[in-house]
Formats: sequence, C-alpha cells, structure tokens
Amino acid sequence: MSAKENSIVTDLALAPEGHLKIGWVAAHMPVLNRIREQFEKEQPFKGLKVAISLHLEAKTAYLAKVVQAGGAEVTITGSNPLSTQDDVCAALVEDGITVFAKYNPEPKEYKDLMVKTLETKPDLIIDDGGDLVSILHAERPDLMTQVRGGAEETTTGILRLKSMEKEGTIKFPMVAVNDAFCKYLFDNRYGTGQSVWDGINRTTNLVAAGKTVVVVGYGWCGKGVAMRAKGLGANVVVTEIDAIRAVEAYMDGFTVLPMIEAAKVGDIFVTVTGNRDVIRGEHYEVMKNGAILSNAGHFDIEVNKPELLALSSGKRVVRRNIEEYQLKDGRSIYLLAEGRLVNLAAGDGHPAEIMDMTFALQAMSLKYVNDNYKTIGAKVVNVPYELDEQVAHYKLSSLGIGIDRLTEEQKAYLDSWTEH
Repeated sequence: MSAKENSIVTDLALAPEGHLKIGWVAAHMPVLNRIREQFEKEQPFKGLKVAISLHLEAKTAYLAKVVQAGGAEVTITGSNPLSTQDDVCAALVEDGITVFAKYNPEPKEYKDLMVKTLETKPDLIIDDGGDLVSILHAERPDLMTQVRGGAEETTTGILRLKSMEKEGTIKFPMVAVNDAFCKYLFDNRYGTGQSVWDGINRTTNLVAAGKTVVVVGYGWCGKGVAMRAKGLGANVVVTEIDAIRAVEAYMDGFTVLPMIEAAKVGDIFVTVTGNRDVIRGEHYEVMKNGAILSNAGHFDIEVNKPELLALSSGKRVVRRNIEEYQLKDGRSIYLLAEGRLVNLAAGDGHPAEIMDMTFALQAMSLKYVNDNYKTIGAKVVNVPYELDEQVAHYKLSSLGIGIDRLTEEQKAYLDSWTEH
C-alpha cells in the first residue's frame, strides 16, 4: 500500500500548513542539508526499512525526509502524545512517508500506533526514550527479526538501554546519540534552555523576572534551563542528588537546596531529571499558592500527578495546557502540559539550528550502525568521535567560521614524551 493508504493521521487536508513548517526548518538546517546531498548520491539505506519514534514536529519531519533521501522506506510515529503536530504528519504522508501518529490520542491508541510502526519490520530504528526498543524486546520480539540496530536520542532512553545491556537482554546495537558532544553540549544545554522557556512563556504569558525558579536536576538540560532563567531575571534555585553537580551549580551562582526547602520558595518549577516522583506529595504540602509546575524530562512521571490529585478537591483547565489543581486547603497549584515535556507539548521544541546538529548526528549514526552492525554486536555504543567532530566542522562551515589545525611539528610534539 502507498503511504496515504497505510497511514493513520488526523486529517490529510492539513498538509499545506505542514509543508510550510517543514520548509521553514529545512532552510535553517544547513548541516542536515549537506548530509542529505551526500545521502542522495550514496543511497546508504537503499532497500531498507527505517522506523522512527521522535517528537513529531517539523524538524523531526525533515530528518525523516533526509533518511528517505538516502533510499529508505520510512515509517514514523510520535514519542509523546502532546508533541505530535497533525499538519506535519499530513505533509509527510504526501511526501511518501508512512505516518502512524495523532495529536493527543488515548493511551491505548498511542501505544497501538507505535506497534503499527514496528509491524513494518524495520531494518533500522531511531528511538526516543527507548520506547520502540522496549516494545520489541518485552512484547513483540517477533517484529525484530530484521533489525540491524539503531540510534537513541535521549538520556532516559540510554539509561533503559544500558539496563538491558547489563542484563544481557539487548539483541542489537544501539548508538547513544545523546552522549555525543554535539548533542549534550548544544541540544541539551542551549536547545532545552531556550525551548523550555519558549513553552512556559507562551503558555502562561507571565513574567519570569523577579520570580524564584526551581530547576530540579543540574545535568546538561538543567544547566541550560537555569542559565536561561537567570537571563530572564529570575532567582534560580537548583536541587540535586549528585554532590559534584551541586557544587557546580553553587559555583555557577545558583542557590542549592534540598527539594523540601526549595518547594517552599519556588514560583515556577522545572523538572529535568529523567527520574520519577521528584516533585511529590510532601512538596505540594509546603508550596506557595499559585506555584507553577512543569517538566522537561522524557515521561510525565517526574511530577507525581496522582499525589497532587489526592490533595485536591478538584481540577480544571484554566488556559490551554494549564490545569489548576484546587487543593483542599484553598491553595491552587498549576500544572503545565499535563506534566509532559513543556517545550514540545506547549511549544515547538528546540530551535531548528540546534536540532540541525542533533539530527545530523542521528542520520550519520544510523549510517554508521548500518555499515558496522555485524562487528559492533548487541550493545550500546557511543557515537564515534570522528562523526561528532565532522558535525561540528559542518556547523562551523555553515557559519563561515574557520579554525586552526595542528602543524606536523605540533603533532609530533604532542605525541612525544622525550623531547620537550
């Protein structure tokens, strides 16, 4: 069947707006455009099926088109029910890519759409949060007979994959794209930092200056969120479980507190840990009236919603993507985007120029794993430094920036331990 006959999307009539969105980001993704030119010539995925699960908006759509340009038959689904953009889905279908995705489907349908993506029996996978890989291993091993390997986008996904590797259950190689320098230094820090505040500001229409912002977790994403909050004029508090990161946050100029203390002073909370229940019942009990909760981790479990509901007499939607929980003691606590990724569920995700580098890594890592899956074996591997560096060179070239290179004498000096 054709992509149009096989796909499950909300409305194909939305395609024109989707094409405009994809066209806009493509014009601002020079690194991925350069890789697309290479793929069109080399056809590295000719005759192969590729399944993709990522936040299905315009930048992801363009990655799918780049993989398709390399000869692949591409099927794509969303990695978050609230980040899927229906017009982008429709545009991809018109471009010959099979899409199983809708905005805000019921939980069962959301899972079914992922399974349908895997029922194409892909050769290669691009995953976000380890969802496709988890379904294959835990529920549908019959669908991974052809899988050569894949690439994982997120910290959460890599943690899941490494757990599988430790248990000896992983059946094919996965490249840890999130651990590449050009991913976490730029995407996690500058991308998350900007897009989280895009989502919060667009959704609440409130000022950040003067407010106390609590950033829960000081990994690369947390660093970016805190940095941008400071730039907006907020007072920033960081909570951590890692002593080294806590010292780093302190030396970066932020107040460091245990969560139970931070809960008392925060006006806006952003969770970026990848773990569950980092904001929970004991914290809600001491929060200010009007506190705003948001999440920028992968799943909607960082903010414990059942415990918040249990403390409430009711809840209501007060604005698109804002739920007011009316606590039994009269206070109100506001939750953004149902506790899902605020930068995608309530915004457009990372800037195109940032995702240009990340998705270039995805495309190159997919080619790498396809070329080397027989020798890599069933395990989690890092992006080769050469690919990481190549993406950086492409980025610099697109900016018109040149850098120095070592002379032969300098190389010899660095390689020697006897002549100094």
